[in-house]
Amino acid sequence: MALDEVLFEFYRIGNAVKVSAIDAKTGTEIAIVGAASMPESTLRALAVRKLRYVLEKNARREGA
Repeated sequence: MALDEVLFEFYRIGNAVKVSAIDAKTGTEIAIVGAASMPESTLRALAVRKLRYVLEKNARREGA
């Protein structure tokens, strides 16, 4: 599933960082929590992976 535009928000809480990813087209939002020491690129990739999973799950649910 191709994502045209994803908006990210990073919020550091001590040794952790909460990453929110929002699909601009559908408004679907997910959140993950990772170690603050992880590279931003890794956190973005994990968030996009979860966002794709949720979007595909929602598409299957709507098609059923």
